[in-house]
Amino acid sequence: MASMDDLPISVMGSNFKRNSVVAEPVTDEEGSDSPESRVGISHVRSGSTTPRNRQASPTHSPRLGPSRLGSFDQSSGDVHHASSFSGFKLFGFSSNESLHKLKVDRRVKKRAGIVWYRRKRFKGILILILLVGMFFLVNWVMLLRLQEQDDIIQEHDDNEANSNPELPGNVSSPKISVQGKRKAGRRKWPKGNYGRLLALAAHALAEGENKPEPKDLWQEPVIASSAWKPCADQRNWESSERNNGYIMVTANGGMNQQRVAVCNAVVLARLLNSTLVVPRFMYSSVWKDVSQFSDIYQEEHFINYMTPDIHIVKELPDNLRSLDLEAIGSVVTDADVVKEAKPSFYLKNILPIINKNKVVHFLGFGNRLAFDPLSFELQRLRCRCNFHALRFVPKIQETGALLLQRLRQQESYPGPLDKRLVGPFAKSTMNGNKARSPKASRYLSLHLRFEIDMVAHSLCEFGGGEEERKELEAYRAIHFPALSLLQKTTKLPSPAELRSEGLCPLTPEEAVLMLAALGFKRKTKIFVAGSQIYGGSSRLTALTSLYPNLVTKEKLLSTSELQPFMNFSSQLAALDYIGCTAANAFAMTDSGSQLSSLVSGYRIYYGGGRMPTIRPNKRRLASIFSKNNTIEWRIFEIRVRKAVRQTKHVFTRPKGRSVYRYPRCKECMCWTGT
Repeated sequence: MASMDDLPISVMGSNFKRNSVVAEPVTDEEGSDSPESRVGISHVRSGSTTPRNRQASPTHSPRLGPSRLGSFDQSSGDVHHASSFSGFKLFGFSSNESLHKLKVDRRVKKRAGIVWYRRKRFKGILILILLVGMFFLVNWVMLLRLQEQDDIIQEHDDNEANSNPELPGNVSSPKISVQGKRKAGRRKWPKGNYGRLLALAAHALAEGENKPEPKDLWQEPVIASSAWKPCADQRNWESSERNNGYIMVTANGGMNQQRVAVCNAVVLARLLNSTLVVPRFMYSSVWKDVSQFSDIYQEEHFINYMTPDIHIVKELPDNLRSLDLEAIGSVVTDADVVKEAKPSFYLKNILPIINKNKVVHFLGFGNRLAFDPLSFELQRLRCRCNFHALRFVPKIQETGALLLQRLRQQESYPGPLDKRLVGPFAKSTMNGNKARSPKASRYLSLHLRFEIDMVAHSLCEFGGGEEERKELEAYRAIHFPALSLLQKTTKLPSPAELRSEGLCPLTPEEAVLMLAALGFKRKTKIFVAGSQIYGGSSRLTALTSLYPNLVTKEKLLSTSELQPFMNFSSQLAALDYIGCTAANAFAMTDSGSQLSSLVSGYRIYYGGGRMPTIRPNKRRLASIFSKNNTIEWRIFEIRVRKAVRQTKHVFTRPKGRSVYRYPRCKECMCWTGT
């Protein structure tokens, strides 16, 4: 007998029994029938010879329980089967109603999700706006507190100034003043660009304490610069035996301008085959210094070192000393010689005077000899005089060595230039073999060429208004009468035009902003030369506020140590020269300054590529300061660094430029590179 598994489905459908098991239809999500819903599978137990366990086997006849979507009527034994949802009941609802409700629920959920997403996005945007607002609010509060703290300090200083009437107002108040007002009073951050940038600089320095400094801040391009070696001491000529007469020079200006005049006089003596009388220094109403050559430089060393090149004597012979040099026409002033006159001028106009009167006396002699054209040996003679023949007297060397020891915190070896600057006084102050980090004793020197003579001579304005203009005009009328007359009779460039061309000296505020933008940390020790700043010590407050480790020779040396130099500005300038030249890095604020030129040149000549100098491009800096009223600090940093980086390139002396400032030339230094 055939088993029920062998019966066709049609037969099975016609012999349903009461105990048959029916697989009801299963629907998918859309309500259509699934393949299983189209086939009713039954298994009839009656008459079957198949064992019970085989009947229960899913391989032959799967026994499915009643579906939760099906209907089974046990009372009648009839199985109601439907191949679709028509007439199908689900919890009292028809299938169409169920499908409609499902779709409605989905639409409601979708709309609810959209509303939820929009609300969440709105909240996110609102939170972002609040965070940005809080950021700007915090920054504004911080800047406000900086200014309020500065005002509190200023009020305290003003109260002290009022309680001590002996102190002048421009000294007692340490606050910055770009207005240049001389009387005491409450001073705030400078208006305009400087106040805002100074506040940003303070914030940047505070945040950058743990950040590394730029790699090239304390370095030069070592490979390129170290290939130049000093060689001006090499001589390729014999001493001149002819003597046409004597040359006297009374040099004007300060210590640095007089140094240049001395070396130019040496070259002129060789050019005219004459004997040089040890130069004398003219008393200046500006500097008010009676120092002479032997008070600053070692006279015997100068004479002996230059003897192979020229003859030098200390005094004129008796027969010439009694002559009235002015009466015989042997006095030559700066008005008689054009600035940077060529050698041909002296051969044509001065040599006849020497041949006739046997003596000529130059009064002033400031920058009265051109750098080009000049023969190789005469140019080398210039370098030999400046870098080898001029040594400071022991009194200056000893105090200079003490200054350097205190700048380096008393525990360091001499720097690479110390021995040449202070001679036998350059001794180590290290205790035993104690090691010390080079960073611990390094310092930056800064020459602030902002004395009143420079400020007045520049014809620039520095924010002081009418009061400043009257003060500087009065100073020019006394000390620079020719310039004062020229200003009244000739239309000169306006102060704004001079500044845009980079012809104005950097103010102390501009200098400190430059240093902060370059990346010098707040704790950097800074030695400031030229401390007689126009406007008094109040103009230094921008520096001391951002760089508290700022020192001068007056702070490092005691009153008794400075006493031998008081009232001798040239000797005090020699101490500044030593402090600046020996520094690990040197920053100038006016490239036309004689001190800056001589210091930078000396560092190039003897530094071996390890003594970097910061030379600002004042034209580019003027554009940055004046045309970027809303500049961000990061952009300010980038522009300042780019303007300064371009001046660090190693290049040979341009034609016509000073060998004292640019000694990298074949006359002064020898190229050893490939």
